[in-house]
Amino acid sequence: MRSWKVPVAILAVALVAAGCGGKRAASDTGTGAACEAAEGRITIATGNSGGVYYVVGGGLAKLISDNTKLKATAAETGASVQNIQQLVAGDYDVAFSLADTAADAVNGKGAFDGKPQQVQALTRLYPNYTQVVVRASSGINSIADLKGKRISTGSPKSGTEVIANRLLAAAGLDPEKDVEAQRLDLAKTADGMKDGSLDGLVWSGGLPTAQITDLTTSLKDQVRFIDITPLLPKLKEVNPVYDKGTIPAATYGQAADVPTVVVPNVLLVKADFPDANACAITKLVFDKKADLEKVHPAARDIVEEKAALTDPVPLHAGSLDAFGG
Repeated sequence: MRSWKVPVAILAVALVAAGCGGKRAASDTGTGAACEAAEGRITIATGNSGGVYYVVGGGLAKLISDNTKLKATAAETGASVQNIQQLVAGDYDVAFSLADTAADAVNGKGAFDGKPQQVQALTRLYPNYTQVVVRASSGINSIADLKGKRISTGSPKSGTEVIANRLLAAAGLDPEKDVEAQRLDLAKTADGMKDGSLDGLVWSGGLPTAQITDLTTSLKDQVRFIDITPLLPKLKEVNPVYDKGTIPAATYGQAADVPTVVVPNVLLVKADFPDANACAITKLVFDKKADLEKVHPAARDIVEEKAALTDPVPLHAGSLDAFGG
């Protein structure tokens, strides 16, 4: 693996702060650390079974089990907010999260209001694309048009729900009063779009998301995506991590590209997660990235040059070792 450019002073502190739970053999210069995970079992909190977290998380668990002394299992969850809460509670060892939700956690904002969470990042992952799909007959052309409509805002305590509510607020709507919000997982959301009980959905996920593919394939021109980028400036006021992206037309067989809002994903652990295990898992993500890409194409967008860009979520000391190796 190519080395990352990590400031020497920061790296030196990380090496001194080595934890238990595995072997770490550093070179005389303090860089090029070799990390070996200890024997044990870990659980990975992912997301809805129809989403990309679940697929990539399962692939990551297999990579860890096949290439280290750790035995990893991936679990279906409601995603970001729930993942962080249960990570801190000790129910899981590693968790996927949207970067905006993770930032809320460490800053004690949003769902974590007044209660900063002691979580750290192993690495930045691929970006999530905010996908707003509506029935073509609904008359919905913008987020403001969701007023009075039956909209799936994602699973309770999910990163999708966080973004959905922020989009509604940015459009001047009250998420609790102005829409008939349905807090559904992705499978039930797809069913609701198919049977007509929903007018639209908000989903934050990698490309392509299997359930969205199923929806656009089965309903074809009965559904369409809407452009939400006019709300980006207001979203960035809430959290600067939001950025503009594009859903390529070929992703879901659409007539044209769809401008949208993207947000990075991060892989989280608690601050006391063993350094050597953190180092080993972080290196594995990049050393075996090609294997993750076989599991899901979203992994192609895991870029090592951006791996350490997790601010304001601090990087785990073991990950700093991996980035210096």
